[in-house]
Amino acid sequence: MHIFISLFLESYTRSSQKLSHTNEKKHTRSVGRMNNTLIVMCTMIISCCKILAISETSLRVGFYDETCPDAESIVNGFVKDAARFDNQMPAILLRLHFHDCFVQVLSLIFFFKSTQLSWFHLVLINNAWFEFDQGCDGSILIDDDPISEKLAEGHQGVKGFDVIENAKSRLEFVCPGVVSCADIVAIAARDAVAFTFGPFYEVETGRRDGFVSNVSLADNMPDFRDSIQLLKQKFFDKGLNEKDLVVLSGAHTIGTTACFFLMDRLYNFVSGGGPDPSIDPDLLPELMETCPPNGDTDFRLPIDHNSRDTFDDLILDNIRSGFAVLQSDAKLMDDRVTKQILDSYFGSSNQSVQPSFETDFVNSMIKMGRIGVKTSSKTGEIRRVCNTFND
Repeated sequence: MHIFISLFLESYTRSSQKLSHTNEKKHTRSVGRMNNTLIVMCTMIISCCKILAISETSLRVGFYDETCPDAESIVNGFVKDAARFDNQMPAILLRLHFHDCFVQVLSLIFFFKSTQLSWFHLVLINNAWFEFDQGCDGSILIDDDPISEKLAEGHQGVKGFDVIENAKSRLEFVCPGVVSCADIVAIAARDAVAFTFGPFYEVETGRRDGFVSNVSLADNMPDFRDSIQLLKQKFFDKGLNEKDLVVLSGAHTIGTTACFFLMDRLYNFVSGGGPDPSIDPDLLPELMETCPPNGDTDFRLPIDHNSRDTFDDLILDNIRSGFAVLQSDAKLMDDRVTKQILDSYFGSSNQSVQPSFETDFVNSMIKMGRIGVKTSSKTGEIRRVCNTFND
């Protein structure tokens, strides 16, 4: 990719120098034509980069079977040890994978001023954006830079980094330079689900670690305050659909949340103050007692009412019944499509017809795990240490 960009910049500079010797009128017309040419050239560059990335390798089950056959079992061992020590670790690792995959795209753009070209990370050219996918590439693990993605508001409370780093350290001893940090995150999420009696599934591996980690790239994470329309759009932008939104929200079947995220829903949801009317009357006083108006907003409570540590579909039934703890979960009932998907998991006496939450969850996790992956040495690397880019 760097070769393509270098050639482009060299070509553009030569063109700019020629333009400087023309009169102003010709210059204006030429700049317009050249800017259009620039857009085409950038599009071609990006297309070539994507083709190169795809052609080198691709995700597949068993990617490390020959190069590091014990990779997945090593990660599994660290996940189990951490989960036995902290029963919240499975939910923490599952959330870490989601946040790694769900950052927004990175735009590589150019900015024109007169005939000179400057390189910026996030600049607009003639209202044209040129995008490189960001996704499941371990970018959230980087912490040696003051603008690292880990510091983004959308990632607040994300943890589990030590588990990934410890597994990486062991893997570097056994098979150095082979297993990516991004793959460790994906494997750990699968093992976290299995540890809580959820489905075990084969993880596609072969991801490489990204070259970019920027706090601004996490600004568009799904947020508990988002409307259902905005939540859907954020999933659509990642190539996911309404079913993925519903079943991945089902990951809330394990784990806890802080009272901070409930305060507006309990005490300031309607004009003049008051709770969200969609909260079941039996649940509301319990939530208010756990999270009083002047209480500790860092206090944590289960997201899945009465089923905190077991992976099951009770979270979906709770959402349908008004027992959703999180506002974003409750909003799944505000949309006709997502409500129908929720309802489809219940009420049928014919189990062969009724969809399986576990099966659909696995399918959505696999889809999410493919978002913006880097599988080429031109677009990613195998980090030696997960929280630092290679030299």
